[in-house]
Amino acid sequence: MSKVAVVGAGAVGTAIAYAAQIRGTCRELALFDLNAGKVRAEVLDLNHGLQFTPMARITGSDDLEVCAGADVVVITAGAKQDPGQTRLDLAAANVAMCRELVPELVRLAPDALLLVVTNPVDVVTYAALEFSGLPSHRVFGSGTVLDSSRLRFLIAEHTRVAVQNVHAYIAGEHGDSEVPLWSTATIGGVPVKDWEGNGVRTLDEEVRTRIHHQVVSSAYEIIAGKGATSLAVGLAVSRILEAVLNDEHRVLPVTSRLDDVHGLADVCLSMPSVVGRNGIESVLATPLSDDELEALTSSAAAVTAVARSLGL
Repeated sequence: MSKVAVVGAGAVGTAIAYAAQIRGTCRELALFDLNAGKVRAEVLDLNHGLQFTPMARITGSDDLEVCAGADVVVITAGAKQDPGQTRLDLAAANVAMCRELVPELVRLAPDALLLVVTNPVDVVTYAALEFSGLPSHRVFGSGTVLDSSRLRFLIAEHTRVAVQNVHAYIAGEHGDSEVPLWSTATIGGVPVKDWEGNGVRTLDEEVRTRIHHQVVSSAYEIIAGKGATSLAVGLAVSRILEAVLNDEHRVLPVTSRLDDVHGLADVCLSMPSVVGRNGIESVLATPLSDDELEALTSSAAAVTAVARSLGL
């Protein structure tokens, strides 16, 4: 029996629950939200579709006790990003929320892994780790899993190759300072920078720069158009949950506290990491070009500055 608790039944939390239900990610799904009417409505809506999905028990409440005994607690609650805001602008409010929430979650689900989705996810993950008292491998964030998916989609669209055959990662902050790891990106084993296949022009520096800009700006475009990014992040988080609950040892660019990775320490940033039932099994020291290392160091500095300004 595997239980996932989702804290926050807003656009992101319900998208995660919906994706997890459709994919059969867990056998028990619990939603918590302070808005009792909202969480009851979302649970009813999900349960009314159970005939068409893998079997699960789906419950919800405005009482945090609904999270008791969870194997993984997904934190999505907090102030949401408004048009024109950066993710780092949300830091103070969402770190303050974590200070109250996280110790209660640990009390109710002492054996759970904490998976943070709330933005700014790198700073909030660091805060959750501090306030939980848990070992660092048990507290991590969704990081740049979605950003990396956006990057792969755009590369696939440009080269007319299936996205499943593109391997490329975004590292660093889930935000404006994120770093595309072009030096290790491949399409069917061919380095992206050498790509000439399928009658498509190469991914030269101009094209790569444009793609990176689209990755960074896409969230702002979606927020401006519909108020929140939700569907893709729901799928991304359900994929992380499956890596944990099925003990897949899958490499995903989640955010966790780095311990001397490329000279970086005491900061939560995304790097390709092996994820399994115990959480973060290892963080990979993916080869970086000099430019990528410099950008990653700058990204770490930006995240650290926000965390320190909040007393973390």
